[in-house]
Amino acid sequence: MLTVGVDVGGTSVRAGVVDAYGAILDTAVAPTPSGEAPLEDAIVAEVKDLASRHQVTALGLAVAGFVTADRRGVRFAPHLAWRNADVAERISGRLGLPVVLEHDANAAALAEYRFGAARGTRVAALVALGTGIGGALLIDGEIFRGAYGVAPELGHLRVVPDGRPCPCGKRGCWERYCSGTALAATAVEMLARDPGCSTLLAREAAGDMRAVTGRKVAGAALDGDPLAQRAMDELAKWLGQGLALVADVYDPEVIVIGGGVSQSAPLFLDDAREHYASLVTGAGHRPLARIRTAQLGDDAGIVGAASLAADLAGRRLNTR
Repeated sequence: MLTVGVDVGGTSVRAGVVDAYGAILDTAVAPTPSGEAPLEDAIVAEVKDLASRHQVTALGLAVAGFVTADRRGVRFAPHLAWRNADVAERISGRLGLPVVLEHDANAAALAEYRFGAARGTRVAALVALGTGIGGALLIDGEIFRGAYGVAPELGHLRVVPDGRPCPCGKRGCWERYCSGTALAATAVEMLARDPGCSTLLAREAAGDMRAVTGRKVAGAALDGDPLAQRAMDELAKWLGQGLALVADVYDPEVIVIGGGVSQSAPLFLDDAREHYASLVTGAGHRPLARIRTAQLGDDAGIVGAASLAADLAGRRLNTR
């Protein structure tokens, strides 16, 4: 049974055909459009492209936003156009496939539990660092959703009162200091404080701060740029502080670090572990959660969404 998983993020729409073992057989990618209709058009176009080459049975969407309890609609998505949208019905009608939605971090956590870094754990948390921060909690392999299906929104915990503005409407959210977007913002602030600095990153920006992206900061840090390395140090500090909060609340066995930023984990994760270990409540007197990078990397959302779609397709076959 082959299914399609689509990771609908704030920057890109990434689709993949996935088999029963979590392997991605084929992919398609497009930039994330700004409007509802263009976004759905992009998803439909990618799935049709993949379905033209593979016999697929269902579609799963991993969405960076609040998904309804029946996993068919989107209530709110800070980085996407959907607001109280019946997404599954609309896309299913256009493709003729059953569709299920899931919060992108939940989908990634499920993929890591079934196929990756969280296998065999009883309590596992996932922190996905991308455009923002996605959070998920698994207990005995089941996704914890909260009373209304929106838990846990870890990225929007406020860590700096009246701090950087966030697309969610608040200020000072964790993801404004610890994400790909945050990494770029930190580097831009550092460049603004020292406009005459002679660094790789300063020359890349060349007076246009919009050219600074999280990916470019990470690349410059890898090449030894001191300003970029200081920005990575800030990311590590904020990641460690946030992970201490996660551990204080959930006390997980393992915390999986996923999302696109996790590809640069060698630049910050060891420092983040040290910050976490020193800040968690009861430091030195309690077991610490193992902090691992996602084995499925940036593909975890695709694999998790496709796995949920396979569950849906299997249930439909069993009821016939």
